[in-house]
Amino acid sequence: MHPNAVSLAGMGCGVLAGVAYHGYANKWRVVAGFALMLAWHVLDGADGQLARLTGRQSPMGKVLDGICDYVTFTVVYAGLASALQSRLGAWAWVLAVAAGLCHAVQAAAYEAQRQEYNFWGLGRASASFAPPGVPREGLPGGLLRAYARLQVAASGASPEFHARLAAALASGPDGGAAMRQRYREMFAPSVRRWGVLSSNYRTLAIFLAALAGVPQDYFWADIIGFTAILLLLLRARRTRHARFFADAAA
Repeated sequence: MHPNAVSLAGMGCGVLAGVAYHGYANKWRVVAGFALMLAWHVLDGADGQLARLTGRQSPMGKVLDGICDYVTFTVVYAGLASALQSRLGAWAWVLAVAAGLCHAVQAAAYEAQRQEYNFWGLGRASASFAPPGVPREGLPGGLLRAYARLQVAASGASPEFHARLAAALASGPDGGAAMRQRYREMFAPSVRRWGVLSSNYRTLAIFLAALAGVPQDYFWADIIGFTAILLLLLRARRTRHARFFADAAA
């Protein structure tokens, strides 16, 4: 299969999950929605691996992968909101939209942490916010650049820190290997903590809230709980950036 076909198959599972969660009053529909979301997770991980293994990575594939992810959660949120409308009225949609916007910012920030770690810690050029081979013109390149700007804004990226780190890597007598090693030691635990904002925990939270018959509680968790976690992680990240060069010099 082509990696893009895997992405679309995963999105299909996500859309069906949203349809299943619309009937959250039926516990079996909730279980079906959870199973379909798990299938989406498997396919969402497989498309990128397949692209790398077969040498079929492309800007369009990366854009399509991101679109499929957002479509999946959009349909799931819409399914829950439409079911809640009979009890909450228009507030169900207000909650769903607010949660979706918070989710978009949180997901962009989380992906930025992983991307930075792969680029600075592991030296993967493909993880750059402006990866080589991305066309300056056209829809894929434009969407990638727009998403990169969202990632940088959401993650509170420090251009000064990145510029200083790039200079240190370029001037290192060992090609920056020691500096990369120090970066991995300091930031690997941080990247793991950022995983709280990944789609894994959201999938589980949606399932538990729907199973308990209170999917609106998930929306509140997205708006308040995950946002609070994001702010705490951003604060810790700024502190870690300030410590990095002082510790490296010592």
